[in-house]
Amino acid sequence: MSLTPPEGFAAIIVAAGRGNRAGGGLPKQWRDLAGRPVLDRTIAAFRGFGRIVVVCHPDDMDHAQAVLDTAVTLVPGGDSRSASVRNALNALPGDDITHVLIHDGARPLVSASVIAGVVDALIDGADAAAPALPVSDALWRGTEGRVTGTQPRDDLFRAQTPQGFSLSAIRQAHDRASADAADDVELARNAGFEVAITPGSEDNIKITYPADFARAEHLLRPRMDIRLGNGYDVHAFGPGDHVWLCGIQIPHDAGLSGHSDADVGMHALTDAIYGALAMGDIGRHFPPSDPQWKGADSAIFLRHAAELARSHGYRFGNADVTLICEAPKIGPHAQAMQDRLADIMGLDPTRISVKATTSEKLGFTGRREGIAAIATATLIKD
Repeated sequence: MSLTPPEGFAAIIVAAGRGNRAGGGLPKQWRDLAGRPVLDRTIAAFRGFGRIVVVCHPDDMDHAQAVLDTAVTLVPGGDSRSASVRNALNALPGDDITHVLIHDGARPLVSASVIAGVVDALIDGADAAAPALPVSDALWRGTEGRVTGTQPRDDLFRAQTPQGFSLSAIRQAHDRASADAADDVELARNAGFEVAITPGSEDNIKITYPADFARAEHLLRPRMDIRLGNGYDVHAFGPGDHVWLCGIQIPHDAGLSGHSDADVGMHALTDAIYGALAMGDIGRHFPPSDPQWKGADSAIFLRHAAELARSHGYRFGNADVTLICEAPKIGPHAQAMQDRLADIMGLDPTRISVKATTSEKLGFTGRREGIAAIATATLIKD
C-alpha cells in the first residue's frame, strides 16, 4: 500500500466473528484467499498506519499470535461487534492517537484510494467519515418468496468500511450507546455526530458467502495487458533473380536491396513486435552499422523479437502481414510464408495471416520500384 497517513492515525480491524455463512470449515478470516489468509490481506492494506489493532475471537488468539505479523496488537473480541470495537479502542493510547479507522476483517480488497478518502475527510475536519456506494438497483420488500412492496432508492447508499472517526468522537459514541448497532456509523449518528460520505469501491467486497471467495480471487488476478504494435518497411528492387519474403525464397527478375536479406515482410513484423513492447525497432537491436548483420537471415531478427516478448511475460494473440507490390505474385506462396513465420515465432500457423495487395499501379510499388509491407502484432499478458 502506498498510503502513509499522518501521525496519530490508527487502524482497528474487526475479525472476531465466526463467519459460518462462508462455509469452508474455518472462520472466513482464516481461510486461504489466493495463497494468503483473508485477514493477512486485510492487515496488509493498512501497513502504512503507525498502530494496527486486530480484534480476534478469544478462541483464535493463539492461532492469531502464531500466524499474524508481530507488529499488530491483538485484542480479544466481545460478545457483539460493538463490544469488540470497544475492546480495541481501550487498547489505544490516548496521548498519541487522534483518529482511528475501523475496518471489517472480511474486506481484504480495500484499496489505498478508498482508505485515503476517509483519511482526507478526517484531516479536513470531519468527526466521522465512511465510504459508500449509491444504490442503483430497484429495491423491493418481500416475504415468502413474493414481492410485497417497493422502496424508493433515492438517497440510499451501500455502506462500506473503513469507517473513520476522531478518537474522542468514537469513544463518546460508544460510551453513550445503550444498545448494539450495525456499525460504528450508526453509533456515531446516535451520539449526534455528522458522518461524511466518501467514495467507496465495487471491489471493496465483504466476504460473506462461499461465492464471494471466487469473486475475490477473480479480482486479485492481474489485469490482462494487451499490447498492439505496427510495423512498416520498404525495400527497393535491385540486381538479382529472387526475393526473400516472410522467410520464403521466391524467383523474380530482380532482388531486394538491403543490409540484411531485405525480407521486407519479416522486417515489418519484427518492428511490430518491438513496437508492441515499446522497445524501438530492428535498428536499435541489430544496428546496420554492425557488419555482422550484412546479408543476415531476417529470421534472426524475428526470433529475437518473439523471444523478447515471451521473456517479458507476453503471449501472441495474432500477427498480420500485408505485402504491397505488383510483382511477384504472393498468393501461391502465402501459406508457405504463414507456416515459416509460425515456425520462427513458435506459434500455431492459424495465429498468423499473410496477404498481399497492389497499389493500383500508383506510387513506387505501382511502378515496380520496390516492395512495401505493413504488419500488426498483438501481445497479451494474462
